[in-house]
Amino acid sequence: MCGLDEVGRGAWAGPATIAAVVPGREPIPGVRDSKQMSPAARERGAVAVRDWAEAIGIGHASPRECDELGMTKALRLAGMRALAAVEAQGFVPDRILLDGTHDFLGLGARVTTVVKGDATCLSIAAASVVAKVTRDALMSEAAADFPAYGFEGNKGYPAPVHQMALNAYGPTTIHRVSWAFVDHLPYPVLAPPPGRLL
Repeated sequence: MCGLDEVGRGAWAGPATIAAVVPGREPIPGVRDSKQMSPAARERGAVAVRDWAEAIGIGHASPRECDELGMTKALRLAGMRALAAVEAQGFVPDRILLDGTHDFLGLGARVTTVVKGDATCLSIAAASVVAKVTRDALMSEAAADFPAYGFEGNKGYPAPVHQMALNAYGPTTIHRVSWAFVDHLPYPVLAPPPGRLL
């Protein structure tokens, strides 16, 4: 069995990220829905989960994949990448617990959706913490390339500083340019320095 959760679905920039966690045999204290934890607590929780879990897989769908595939298919791609990483560690889950109401993985009877699973199911909560910490780190790295957008704080989600930077400079190469927020922006896509792509 493993739990899956995603982060980044509603962001304007950056990847959609999914973590898959095969839980350890004993409960782990201090891990819950990542949205209910402070950044410092999430960091500590992610370390604890990595020590506790039998296996962890991370999958990303890039901003371009989110644009080209649409969000449902992009989440499926990220989820399958996360599951492939778990399987590469010797675990092939026959039961997958997925946060929410929609089985975007499309794996039939193997998947059980759990409403508010990140608040009620330990393996999903653990996946939410790992996914959030992983994606936040990527967006903080991207902030160095695009300092005007405030990615270190907003992580690519809608925020006033993000909107102002878009209006002033236009979208970057890590923005989802098919989304409606770019429809009336006057400037072309900004590229990061050479060698730094998210």
